[in-house]
Amino acid sequence: MRIPSTVDKGLQSTGFSTIRYGLALNLLSIGRLKFESYEVENIRPLVTASPVFSRLLTELGEQKLAKVIGVTEMITGSLIAARPFAPKASALGSLGAAGIFATTLSFLATTPEAWQERRGEPKLSLAGQFLVKDIVLLGASLLTAAEALRGQP
Repeated sequence: MRIPSTVDKGLQSTGFSTIRYGLALNLLSIGRLKFESYEVENIRPLVTASPVFSRLLTELGEQKLAKVIGVTEMITGSLIAARPFAPKASALGSLGAAGIFATTLSFLATTPEAWQERRGEPKLSLAGQFLVKDIVLLGASLLTAAEALRGQP
């Protein structure tokens, strides 16, 4: 059975819109949370164990570092959402999001709390399970960057 091209194009367009605005909403929401004290506590083990972020943590302190991360996430989400009127800015935001998600995935390697070490073979802890979803978000960011670079409405 062959699917009509209008259905195919409609599904593709709806899929890209869902991915794009889902990414934007995630980044805007998570970025806003970085201004809450409990989120500062939540990211503490991640930033403390990261070679890059631990230096920034020493220089800025927990609250300021969390706010810098939050503002970065919110700007990135806003750029992604700008696709209808600024495709190149949206592509830039999507590439920025890919960088954000690649960075958070690096926490799997630097954060001991990401793994349950007493289980024989390595198994993800709750923190690790939270981080591993960023593989999908990284892929979504790359797809939306490519689509925005095509620049078609």
